Amino acid sequence: MGALDALNPLKIAKRRSSNNYSALPFHESSRARESIDSEKQNIVDHDYEVSSDDYDSSLPVSPITSSSRDTSGSYDSTQPMIKRRTILRTRQRCFAYRVPQKIIRYLCFLIMLGVLGFIGFLIAMSIIESKKLEHMGDHRPEGAKQWESFPFSDRYYGGLKALVSLSKNKPEYPRDPEDEMELLNITEVMSSKLGIPSSKPYNPYPDYNSSAYLQEYVPVKECFLDAKTNARIPPLRYYEGRPAGFADHIMGSYEMMGLPDDICFDRYGRLGPYGHGYSLRKGGLASGMHGDMDGADQVWSEVAHYDFTNVDWAAAQQRCSSSNAKRFRSGTGGVTKNRRAEVAANEIAPATTTTSADPTSATATLPHGIGAKLVHRTAVVIRTWDEFIYREEDVLWLRGLIAELSLGSGGEYDIHLLVQVKDESIPVFADEETYEKHLRERVPAEFQGIATLWSETQMVMLYNGMEETNFRNLPIHGVYRGLIQALQWFAQKHPEYDFFWQWEMDVRYTGHWYDLFQKMDTWTKAQPRKFLWERNSRFYIPAVHGSWEDFSHMVRVQTESGTDSPGNVWSGLNENGESVGNGPKGDKPIWGPERPQHAEDWFETENDPVPPRLFKDDKYEWGVGEDADLITLNPLFDPDYTTWLLADDVTGYNRTNGLPPRRATIVTASRLSRRLLNVMHRETALKKHHAFPEMWPAQVALNHGYKAVYAPHPMFVDRVWPLPYLGATMNSGRNGATGASRMGIFGEREHNLLGMTWYYNSGFAGNLWKRWLGLKVDELGGEGLETGEGSEGRMCVPPVLLHPIKGVELPVEEVRVDKGGGGDEMGPGA
Repeated sequence: MGALDALNPLKIAKRRSSNNYSALPFHESSRARESIDSEKQNIVDHDYEVSSDDYDSSLPVSPITSSSRDTSGSYDSTQPMIKRRTILRTRQRCFAYRVPQKIIRYLCFLIMLGVLGFIGFLIAMSIIESKKLEHMGDHRPEGAKQWESFPFSDRYYGGLKALVSLSKNKPEYPRDPEDEMELLNITEVMSSKLGIPSSKPYNPYPDYNSSAYLQEYVPVKECFLDAKTNARIPPLRYYEGRPAGFADHIMGSYEMMGLPDDICFDRYGRLGPYGHGYSLRKGGLASGMHGDMDGADQVWSEVAHYDFTNVDWAAAQQRCSSSNAKRFRSGTGGVTKNRRAEVAANEIAPATTTTSADPTSATATLPHGIGAKLVHRTAVVIRTWDEFIYREEDVLWLRGLIAELSLGSGGEYDIHLLVQVKDESIPVFADEETYEKHLRERVPAEFQGIATLWSETQMVMLYNGMEETNFRNLPIHGVYRGLIQALQWFAQKHPEYDFFWQWEMDVRYTGHWYDLFQKMDTWTKAQPRKFLWERNSRFYIPAVHGSWEDFSHMVRVQTESGTDSPGNVWSGLNENGESVGNGPKGDKPIWGPERPQHAEDWFETENDPVPPRLFKDDKYEWGVGEDADLITLNPLFDPDYTTWLLADDVTGYNRTNGLPPRRATIVTASRLSRRLLNVMHRETALKKHHAFPEMWPAQVALNHGYKAVYAPHPMFVDRVWPLPYLGATMNSGRNGATGASRMGIFGEREHNLLGMTWYYNSGFAGNLWKRWLGLKVDELGGEGLETGEGSEGRMCVPPVLLHPIKGVELPVEEVRVDKGGGGDEMGPGA
């Protein structure tokens, strides 16, 4: 209890004596003094100075100095030796450490530096993010992608053992939600067949020897790849029908375009004639010798394997065009050999006053009598570069393109490679020997004769003086912004062609090339100009729009009366979200040239086509039978008010009242007439006008009143979209179009096209092509799926245009080794 009593302040105060000394025995008093001395020593060590208040100065220094009158009984044993106040104060003070001022100053300085550094970091990050946003332009992070939640359509990958006729096929998509018709049972379909059906040769060419053809056209002389042997390449082979459940196309139309939809091609029937599926010893590529090969030998049953070892495609094209020179306009036949002489920077072709599409403009005397109608010549110009690696799959499709378009047509088409020289330090244009050496090193031998080199520096010399806006920090003559300049220059070098297809190395077609190109030419030629630009600006979705006539009627109503589409709300807002005036709800139809706002930007308009009558008086007559100056493979949309990053990449125009009227189409693959390319070339060289390659041809056609047509080729989609949602998503721009609104599909919302078979970054196109070739994609497909128990065999796909197809590696069973003295050494399995 003594200890508890000592902690009670009331009790201590009651028993306090006026005497401040302790009456403890000597040994206890000594311990108390030692404790007190220790505490005082600690205080002195830590505080440098000791105040008189820190301890009681009346405490005894030593027991000797104590009064003799103090006895052990003078105080109660519980009485503290020293004042409680002093002890408590001493204990509190010994734990209250006071940091030196010098250290505090250092700490404050460091904290201030940290705060300033953090503020600087925030400012720097703000500047960096602002520059990123400025560089990204109008692109914003995408939200959740609704289409990715839709289920996949799996019946695209059906095989030959499950073929059914088109009339009996029950497509997996699109389907009416109320249609309770069940899909075909694949097992039953396979069990009802006795193996794989026989394939048939495919011939899309006119009967050149028929009396009907000869009464209208000049006779055609057959073209051969080898002039000595006159050996033929086997024709393509197809199968009737489609794999059961194969989905229908979702955009475009087979029937309307005149393309076959009741047949399909496997990889051997399509690529076998060009070296796929047989060995190097026989002149093939030794690719495709894996997986399901049942029935593949039918490709060579009528015409033997062709030996492509020493083929020269340029010489074959030259012989073909020369032997059929009478079919073409005067001065155009036999001029297909590439000319290496460069066009000087100041050499500008004079403006032409005739339309390349008008056969009566030919100056030569036409043949008399029956069969006097001449045909056009077209160049297919494939863009590539000198560092491109030509794999077996690239060689196969290039061979097919030349054989089917050039040799099979009697020289109506020629194929060219337009090869960019990446290394500007190589003097390929200063020395003929350097040019040829570089060509031999960078292009396969069989294609060297059809290749033409070009460089960005060459375009700077030819089209000098253009305003350098450095749009997106890229040069205006560079391959990204100035790609079309090389085609303009190429067209000036080749006056023998009436039309030029701008093509790319990553485009594939599962059908016959001649069939596709001719059907697009025929269909676009038949299109009237009335509401043409308005139809061009929309995707045609048969399952949503009905027939083409219904679609055309809908376009007319939407144009004249407008719509309540959400895209209209955003059609008059700029990139800052500010309203610039929507104008009338409907749109004014385009009828004739749409000139730039300022007359100073007009260029050589005297030869532009003029409408023969008023818009209201035309009965869909103007334009019918007129060749299209521009054919595109995606809609021609109005880039104004859209989120497309390249909408403002226009050079050389007066922008006081905004940008000139323009249109654009994503993917540069398109056909351009000589008339259009001539104007583009002269306007770039003389007027210094230019725009992004996906916009420049369409803009010139619009400004000059030329005929431009979007060809709605069949497109497939990889997922099961709800049809109303699909229609609203694809044509989500102003008044039901694809553009002229921030809600348009081209721009921030283009991710919705990733599942299509045709777009610049489509994922479905590459997957479908690789699976069709028998390769694995994401651990799906391949040899095991084709040959395993219960398999359907290799895939069979109807004619469909695919883009992009990149980096396809075909398994090759043999390796060609070039030996020192010439000749080839075959690997195992030859």
